[in-house]
Amino acid sequence: MTKLNKTIVVTGASSGIGQGIAVAFGQLGANVLINYHSDEEGAKETLKQINDGGGTGIIHQANVGIEEEVISMFDRAKEEFGGFDVLINNAGIQQDNTFSKMSLEEWTTVIDTNLTGQFLCAREAIRHFEGKPDTGKVKGNVIFMSSVHDIIPWAGHINYAASKGGILMLMKSLALEVAPQKIRVNAISPGAIATDINEEVWSDETKKKELLKLIPYQRIGEAKDVAKAAIWLASDDSDYVIGTTIYVDGGMTLYPGFVDNG
Repeated sequence: MTKLNKTIVVTGASSGIGQGIAVAFGQLGANVLINYHSDEEGAKETLKQINDGGGTGIIHQANVGIEEEVISMFDRAKEEFGGFDVLINNAGIQQDNTFSKMSLEEWTTVIDTNLTGQFLCAREAIRHFEGKPDTGKVKGNVIFMSSVHDIIPWAGHINYAASKGGILMLMKSLALEVAPQKIRVNAISPGAIATDINEEVWSDETKKKELLKLIPYQRIGEAKDVAKAAIWLASDDSDYVIGTTIYVDGGMTLYPGFVDNG
């Protein structure tokens, strides 16, 4: 991959998939705004890895579910870098419970971050891209980070699955609306990716064995697998890809229960 002469905004970049994506872009020469909500030390570690790889980045704290904070974050990107080219709409959380026991707070907290937050960030990005002059080339790029649970139901995680299902149609509808303006919108839906959040699963051999039953490719993904997809979608190599979701899941969405003829 050649150097990326672009400025990237990555939300939820203090750990896990977001951190891996931010570092990967930074190491390719992109300017990176590293957004975090509460994990400042994690954001500093992301910036350190970017700097160590020869990249440039800044850290910005914002709750993506709060409109004023989102607007301020994108204003910061414009002030520091003169604008931006790509939004990686990654920030997301889980608050799990069975449906009958789920509180309104558990529902709204997840929806506010995972769906409303992605709306707010995408809206500010689109506003910026629409203000760019028409050159016949792409004005900007929004990449939504979703999950295999945008199409796979998930009992006990209904707020999370609903938020990801919402992202699917948010992405597709937005892609249809802004494609004529040469603004590209796509999504990535990761499957099982090894991060600190789910370490108790992939570090326990018994739990890992159970998880691998859901993955035909028989390995758990890594943040770099998702980062590679994000880099491709952000590059000119994918210029004709619009309104598409890339499933980085080792085949999890292929109904693995039918691998032996059902």
